Amino acid sequence: MKYTARIVSTLLLIVLGIFPYNSAYAQNISVGTALSTPIADKNVKDGNIINSTSKGYELTTIAYDSNMYGVYTESPAIFLKNTNDPQKPVTTSGKAGVLVSSINGNIQKNDFITSSIIPGVGERATKNGMILGTALQSYNNSDIKATGKIFVAINPHYSSAFATTKSNLLNIVQDTYDPTFLSQLTTLRYIIAAGIVLISFAIGFIYFGRVASRGVEALGRNPLAGRTIQVSLALNLVLIVVIILVGMGIGYMVLVL
Repeated sequence: MKYTARIVSTLLLIVLGIFPYNSAYAQNISVGTALSTPIADKNVKDGNIINSTSKGYELTTIAYDSNMYGVYTESPAIFLKNTNDPQKPVTTSGKAGVLVSSINGNIQKNDFITSSIIPGVGERATKNGMILGTALQSYNNSDIKATGKIFVAINPHYSSAFATTKSNLLNIVQDTYDPTFLSQLTTLRYIIAAGIVLISFAIGFIYFGRVASRGVEALGRNPLAGRTIQVSLALNLVLIVVIILVGMGIGYMVLVL
């Protein structure tokens, strides 16, 4: 209640022109609602990234953690607190300060932020995967072991913003072996894409086998028509290649769109 009262009184002061409001102040306060969350780690710090697992709420310890939940915020704008349990405020949407590192490169404003191998600390996202949100400030540090706090627009979700036509098959295969890369939707997309490609190959080879068999039989029955039969086989082979390429193209589109 005291946080709600503080917000209401601040807004009234702004409206009356008494409170010295400015954009700089607005950029340095948390905005959003924090929820009571039973965090297992007793040494959690303000700005740590929290995940939600079957074991409970803990600090993230892997990059692109698919279980990312929110950020521990000691001074949230609004805190919906459960007074019966000693739980802590975690912001799941809005704006909050987040501890980050340059372990994956310096962070620029509007970069996507994700979790890292440093417990509870974020990093710049450079590939498709689960992200925490968008950086509202830059962070530059040559020491990758150091951490700093920047404000981030919190919105945990899977992002495929890095999927471009420059992505190659090798990168896609490598990503499928990364358990932190896949979400339920992504897994479904890979299954569908693989199914389409396999079906196109199966249709192509089955069709080619039948055409080749009939061509050999026709050539044995009518050797004088050999030239015509060869042209027919060549055209059917081109058709088979087109079918396979179309299938691969559709599968690729399923992955990148």
